[in-house]
Amino acid sequence: MNPGIWAVLPVKELEGAKQRLSPLLSPAERHALARVMIAEVMDTVAAARGLAGVLVVTLDAWAAAQAARIGARVVTDGAREGHTGSVNAGIRALLAERHFGMLAMPGDIPAATPAEVEAVLAAHDPHEGRGFTIAPAHDEQGSNAVLLSPPDVVPLRFGDDSYRPHLEAARRCGLEPRVVPLPGIAMDIDHPRDLAAFLALPQSRGTRTLAWLEASGIAGRLRRLHPLPDLTPPVAGEASPPAGGGGLGRG
Repeated sequence: MNPGIWAVLPVKELEGAKQRLSPLLSPAERHALARVMIAEVMDTVAAARGLAGVLVVTLDAWAAAQAARIGARVVTDGAREGHTGSVNAGIRALLAERHFGMLAMPGDIPAATPAEVEAVLAAHDPHEGRGFTIAPAHDEQGSNAVLLSPPDVVPLRFGDDSYRPHLEAARRCGLEPRVVPLPGIAMDIDHPRDLAAFLALPQSRGTRTLAWLEASGIAGRLRRLHPLPDLTPPVAGEASPPAGGGGLGRG
């Protein structure tokens, strides 16, 4: 028995991936972007210290090959049951082997770093073996990293507005959630405005996803459609730009 914490990464079949990016990206571009992001997240999790292993829940052949590349296990049960069903399939697998905890992360947070994954692990301090730690999405709607010990200590239900319901679910189970805001993990990419925010995010620099967006011409296309704010700090003595000018708020 390995009592450690395992990462669980659900990856649905990539045909028709990222439909909400269709106003900006072609089907081929969405498919390619999904692959770049998933591979980047897998490498990030594999490089993080403190995990006992990585479990990828998928039926996608390419994703399974990527999982094998980083030494992850593949589970196919529940892979067509949505994000929640896939995470629950991973939980069942870990419970059957009596693992101590589970860290669920999506495949569309390419700015996440190994240090951020380690920060989630470090923040997790279960009392009497029970704990709940969460890193929210940048809009505080989604739950981009959820660490549970034991893996089924709190029922999970992912979706567009899962963060606060997960906090409430933890408290109903007698646990005070540990909240760890992390800019890279927070930056999930679902909409064109998320891509724009990713381009402006300091944590995106050096990522393969940013390099692909630049090389493909998508970054330039997006900048023409959605001018980004100037993030350069003002020179001493110069006035700062007006608040709100050129921003990309979520409304």
